[in-house]
Amino acid sequence: MDAVAVRLTGGHKSYPRAGARHAVFADLDLEVRAGEIVALLGPSGCGKSTLLRAIAGLEPLDRGRLEIRAEGRGAGAVGIAFQEPSLLPWLTVAQNVALGLRFAANRGARAGGSVAAVLAELGLAEVADSYPAQLSGGQAQRTNVARLIVTGRPILLLDEPFAALDPRTRSALQDWLLDLRSTRGLTLLFVTHDVSEALHVGDRVALMGGAPGTIRRTWDVRAVDARAEHSVAATALRREILGQYRPHVAPVRAALQPGDALAG
Repeated sequence: MDAVAVRLTGGHKSYPRAGARHAVFADLDLEVRAGEIVALLGPSGCGKSTLLRAIAGLEPLDRGRLEIRAEGRGAGAVGIAFQEPSLLPWLTVAQNVALGLRFAANRGARAGGSVAAVLAELGLAEVADSYPAQLSGGQAQRTNVARLIVTGRPILLLDEPFAALDPRTRSALQDWLLDLRSTRGLTLLFVTHDVSEALHVGDRVALMGGAPGTIRRTWDVRAVDARAEHSVAATALRREILGQYRPHVAPVRAALQPGDALAG
C-alpha cells in the first residue's frame, strides 16, 4: 500500500458569511494510499463532509493541490456515499443500483460487474425486487454502496454511513465493509465521530479539528491489533486518540455562530 491514491496539499475551502469569507478548512494535507482505509475522525463543524465533497469534485477548493491517482482515471475514480442512502422510493433495489450507470458522470466508468452480480456479492440478491421502504437500515446502506461498486470506482468516500444504525447492525456492516475492501481492492476514506469505529475500520486514523479545520495528527493502527478491543495496546491507543480528540470539540463549536450549519 505504498502508492498514493489521493493526495491533498494545502487545501483551503471557505464560504461567504456576513460580507466576509468563513474558512471551513485551511492548510490541510491528507494522503490516502491505494488499498487502505483512512478513518477521518473529528467533531461536527470541523469540515469533514466539506472535505469529502471537495475530493469528490462536488465543491471547488479555494486553493490547494488535489491529486487522484487510480489507473489514469483521475476524478472519475472517486465515488461518494452519504449518511442518508437517498434511494428513489419508486424504484426497486436493483433499479436504484442500475441507475448509477445511467448518470452522465458514470458513462465512461469501468463497470464493476453486472447489477445482479454486485447485488449477490453484497448480500442483496434476496431484496433485489424490494422497494426502499421495505428495507432495513443495513440493507439500505448496502444498496447505497452497491450503487458505487457497480460503476467500478476504486476510491470510495463514505460520510458516516453507519451512524444512524443500531449497534449490532453497525458492527456487522463494519466487518462487511472490511471484507468488501479486501475482495475488491478498494481505497476508502471513511468519516466518523466514533473513535471505536475509526479503530475498527481504519488502517490509519486521521484526526481533524480546529476552526478552520485541519489534520491535527494521524495514527498508523495496523501495527496495533486495534480490533482486539480489550488488548493493552488497543486500549492505550484508544485513550491516546480520545485525549487528542476531546480538546478540539469545544473550540470548533465555539467558533460557530448562531444559525451556522455544521459543515461536518
